[in-house]
Amino acid sequence: MRIIRDTLYLDPADRGAAAAIGNFDGVHLGHRAVIDAARDAAARRNAPLGLMTFEPHPRQFFAPDAPPFRLMNAEGRANELAKQGVEKLYEVPFNAALVALTPQDFAQTIIHDRLGLAHVVVGADFCFGRDRAGSAADLERFGAEMGFGVTIAPMVKLEAGRVSSTAIRAALTDGRPRDAAAMLGHWHRIVGEVMRGDQRGRELGYPTANMSIVGLHPPAFGVYAVRIDIADGPHKGRYDGAASIGVRPMFNGEVPNCETFIFDFKGDLYGQHISVALVDYLRPEMTFDGLPGLIAQMDADCARAKEILSHV
Repeated sequence: MRIIRDTLYLDPADRGAAAAIGNFDGVHLGHRAVIDAARDAAARRNAPLGLMTFEPHPRQFFAPDAPPFRLMNAEGRANELAKQGVEKLYEVPFNAALVALTPQDFAQTIIHDRLGLAHVVVGADFCFGRDRAGSAADLERFGAEMGFGVTIAPMVKLEAGRVSSTAIRAALTDGRPRDAAAMLGHWHRIVGEVMRGDQRGRELGYPTANMSIVGLHPPAFGVYAVRIDIADGPHKGRYDGAASIGVRPMFNGEVPNCETFIFDFKGDLYGQHISVALVDYLRPEMTFDGLPGLIAQMDADCARAKEILSHV
């Protein structure tokens, strides 16, 4: 998949795609329905499958001090979109100049002139342009005038209700990663670089791969059964493990992070990018009278995680 961040001076080879448009935070089942519709349009037109999104997320632009809300960082989203077969990922810079465009100017300047999209697909609730004044129906009208096709994809619903990033965040907040996965169509993942920590886990016999969750919507703090993917390098592969997400109350931590113990693993992952999938929530964060109690609980957590993951 080619990621295109400079959308002002586009290579002619990157024009002419059939593209889904939206934020695609989480790349959930509703998003995948939009991507599938774009895939159909790409096949009909013999065009590349594209996806147009925004970076940073518009909500970050308008409310930079709001609590973290993203289900995926840009890297995690790109990884998932590549799995969906997207060939051209347009990460349009979301800035004051873009915000100032009227709906018609957005369609003309961004979709038609800069990206040269042959066909676009949006969800039924899509809004665009200054003050979010443009609707999906408006986009259909602009497409007819400007020469690009438009498909409006219907909303996706499950028995439990409408699939949305908001509902997925609520499931994660409640410690229900399986419910989140049912709406996502895949496990919720934390993706990023393994950082050096204070190495307490190593001293306890549980060395961990530490990752930041800054900027992401925090799942319920506690311990999870997880599945880890290492995309490249000497340790490339898929592993099982247990992860602790939170602030480490035993050690007076303040900044939440994700610490993953990978079963039956030996090696150095510092600086590598890994993906940690939350499969099941085991327990909330706890404090103990001393390290022996903590280690005994970690033994029990890992045994339970292994049992759960053996059936996944």
